[in-house]
Amino acid sequence: MQNAMLNTPLTDEELDELEAFMFSDAVSEDALDLVGTHGYFCALNISPVKITEKQWLQELFDGAPDYSSDTEKARIEGLLRRLYFSIGSDLYNDQDMLLPCELTLETEDDEEQSALTSWAQAFMEAVFLKEDEWFNHQAEEEVAELMLPIMIASELFDDEEFVKMRADTKLCDEMCRTIPDLLVDLYLLFHAPADKK
Repeated sequence: MQNAMLNTPLTDEELDELEAFMFSDAVSEDALDLVGTHGYFCALNISPVKITEKQWLQELFDGAPDYSSDTEKARIEGLLRRLYFSIGSDLYNDQDMLLPCELTLETEDDEEQSALTSWAQAFMEAVFLKEDEWFNHQAEEEVAELMLPIMIASELFDDEEFVKMRADTKLCDEMCRTIPDLLVDLYLLFHAPADKK
């Protein structure tokens, strides 16, 4: 029963509740927002090496939030746990991944970066926690190829090759639209039985 509950996606109301807490004064300004949390959890579920819940909570919130009560702490951590496990369930069951943002690097006039860039930066934050294990893999070239659209979207890499690709708007849009599919491909690369790869 508990596992079934953990795999239950959050309702819109629960997502709103979680987002409101993440934007509250109880949380560090450097903590991830809800879009970033989704990207972070996608990478954690795909990762060839797991990190503990205690560590991902610490990293996600940039420290410990100033909870108003033990009840609030249990509620927020419970919502995050369900979000984490439901994303993992979607990947495991080869479900279409729905990102909580538009698959484009275009921004509104008053925004410095797109929501997809925030998502991709948080994804890469989780990758960096176990970078050696991600890229020292028997299929290292395939991992790098699948990761390329996310790396481009993150805008964290300033190599000439990345700068040129980001300057090509049409190419970037095409690459960004592939991200949901490549998440499943990455997951299978690390976690599928050998006879299913």
